[in-house]
Amino acid sequence: MTAVSAEGLRQVRRYLLPSERAVITTRRHWVVVVEPVLTTGLGIGLAAWAADAIGDSFPLLVNLLLLASVALVARLLWQIFEYRRDWFVVTDERLLLTYGLVTRRVAIMPLTKVTDMSYNVSAAGRLLGYGEFVFESAGQDQALHKVSYLARSQELFSVLSNELFGEHGIASSRRSRRRPRSSDD
Repeated sequence: MTAVSAEGLRQVRRYLLPSERAVITTRRHWVVVVEPVLTTGLGIGLAAWAADAIGDSFPLLVNLLLLASVALVARLLWQIFEYRRDWFVVTDERLLLTYGLVTRRVAIMPLTKVTDMSYNVSAAGRLLGYGEFVFESAGQDQALHKVSYLARSQELFSVLSNELFGEHGIASSRRSRRRPRSSDD
């Protein structure tokens, strides 16, 4: 089972090693842009109402309201472009989180370093279909610790659990390396 989108693979291919096989490529859930959309709509609505109520009596204030509306639209566009460029990727070797518009960042954790994983789904997450993964490792502070608002999180949890802890996953290869050889080998 894989959860790889063609668009996601195209967007993150430059970050993958030639020997890696992508298992998951996904964006965050659309809910991350709901707040900017609502804020922009509400802000523009209030600014239009206030500008209409003020009329021609305070033109400087009307101009400031217009400028604030433009700023809200610019913030919304920034959030949408950022959403379109952020990807969570799981390969057969690493976890990657790519994010940022101006400064592109890629947080990476090798699968061999993952010692524990938590899967959290809030009530809103169950209703709308998103969740959060929290990764623990033996090292100190990690660049990739928490990935929130992942769409199709239940499917991703199954795929990721299989990659980490399944029959051919990283944890099973750790167990087979620790297993002492019997005299029959």
